[in-house]
Amino acid sequence: MSVTTVPHINLRGQARAALAFYQAVFGGELTQVTYAQMGNLQDPADADHIIWGQVVAANGFRIMACDVAAATAWHQGENAFFVSLRGNDADEIAAQWHQLSEGGVIQQPLAPAPWTPLYGRLKDRFGVVWVVDVASAAA
Repeated sequence: MSVTTVPHINLRGQARAALAFYQAVFGGELTQVTYAQMGNLQDPADADHIIWGQVVAANGFRIMACDVAAATAWHQGENAFFVSLRGNDADEIAAQWHQLSEGGVIQQPLAPAPWTPLYGRLKDRFGVVWVVDVASAAA
């Protein structure tokens, strides 16, 4: 099994522009999904904002980004990033999740999500926020 770790930046209404900028700089394939497309629309103001996006370039560059939902507190420079851990083996990802969570705080339990067999978010004992998921065809 292989896993990848990727910086995941959190913005407010600028994820689309940021991802386009990074694609222009590094090349690669751009993928973007809005809150409306995901069917996760809690506030109409979020409809066209990016719930998840990424740029993946052949040269090895990879970054993810999202627009923090309007109902979620966000200030530029605070909670500005996550580390994304993604793999294709649910058992191995679950084991890594449990190890990362020791001494930390689970923010969203590891469980099935509409886009993946497993997704969760935690803050480890060092204050680093990890988003953990199993890669799927939709992801």
